[in-house]
Amino acid sequence: MVRIQNIEAQLARLNEIGIALSSEQNLNTLLSRILQEARNFTRAEAGSLYLVEADGLRLVVAQNDLLSQRDANRPHSNLSMLLNCRIELSRNSMAGYVGLTGEVVNLEDVYHIPTDRPYRFNAEFDRQNDYRSRSMLLVPMRDLKGRIIGVLQLINAWDSRGRVVSFDRSLEHLVLSLASQAAVAVRNVRLAEELKEAYFDTIFRLCVAVEYKDEGTADHIRRVAHYAAIVAQEQGFDRERLEMLFYAAPMHDVGKIGIDDAILHKRGKLTSGQFEEMKRHTAIGARILGGSQAPLLQMSANIALTHHERFDGGGYPQGLRHDEIPIEGQIIALADVFDALSTKRPYKPAFPIERCLEIIQQGRDRHFQPDLVDNFFRQLNDILTIREQYSGKAATAPVERLSPRPTHKAQSLFGPRETTPA
Repeated sequence: MVRIQNIEAQLARLNEIGIALSSEQNLNTLLSRILQEARNFTRAEAGSLYLVEADGLRLVVAQNDLLSQRDANRPHSNLSMLLNCRIELSRNSMAGYVGLTGEVVNLEDVYHIPTDRPYRFNAEFDRQNDYRSRSMLLVPMRDLKGRIIGVLQLINAWDSRGRVVSFDRSLEHLVLSLASQAAVAVRNVRLAEELKEAYFDTIFRLCVAVEYKDEGTADHIRRVAHYAAIVAQEQGFDRERLEMLFYAAPMHDVGKIGIDDAILHKRGKLTSGQFEEMKRHTAIGARILGGSQAPLLQMSANIALTHHERFDGGGYPQGLRHDEIPIEGQIIALADVFDALSTKRPYKPAFPIERCLEIIQQGRDRHFQPDLVDNFFRQLNDILTIREQYSGKAATAPVERLSPRPTHKAQSLFGPRETTPA
């Protein structure tokens, strides 16, 4: 009776884990959660999770309670250094064997593997970290079509007294079920990311088309998106809001598609009438993007409408001031002004960086919210890195996937030509 109750409790817990995994939409968080839940389920001291890729297996998550406890005194545990290392899909390694064959490997002591097994244990990590791997359980992660998408590796099972013991073979089928649930969750998140990438890529390419009309380049919208993300991250945007801003940013000038080419391409000063016509691109963009239930397009419409408003109320089209201007519109305004100042335009040369920074600083509390200017200067090195990174590509360069997590820490205005060069 006790054993039946234990099995029922395990199945109930497995169901709870499956529900929790299916609700997680961030891949990195999901992978860490999968490994942690598998370790909790089996009382494993440590574990690793590998994903199958074209060239083999890639280690994406590594956890070890003992080494984590040592971290304060032993900063060189090498756990983080393991991430993204690759091994071949071959029978020579345990993870490779499981990824290749789909068989479960359950070993009492990895230092005493039976000689008839094709794989061997690599003890290098143990030696470097004064660690002792003993029992190990490796299971394949299969999706609904039976394809192996990863390998779950659990290390050193504990008993109720805290001793390292073998992994209970009666748990193998439950761990396999967990691994299968995890594989389906991973596949779903990947599909969602692929759909989102295609969606954003389409938006980006349409924005590039608008930039071509204005004799700009794809680099302009890349730079503005990155500048905005850097400032917004310093402002404290959470991950979801930061990503949405990053992908909404390229649409700030989409309304220019409704402006006469003669005005867009004019190399001299605009007349007052031409400038009034140019200002219409904000309202045109808001109309193009407005009316959608999609949060991204709602933010994009607000940005298109408000990215030429000024903090002191002197902007257009509505003369909004201070908190009346959505924070996203204020951020894009700053990013767009800096880009306009620091790059060559049909009507002006690029200003020296020192002069660009002076103009940004002079706009503090007038054109721009003071906090945003402070954020901009705190992350100036990252801003200049992005400017350099996207400063020399031709407009015909292939469209690359934008990432809201640049390699740096993160992770401008078309205003009146009569009064500013932007």
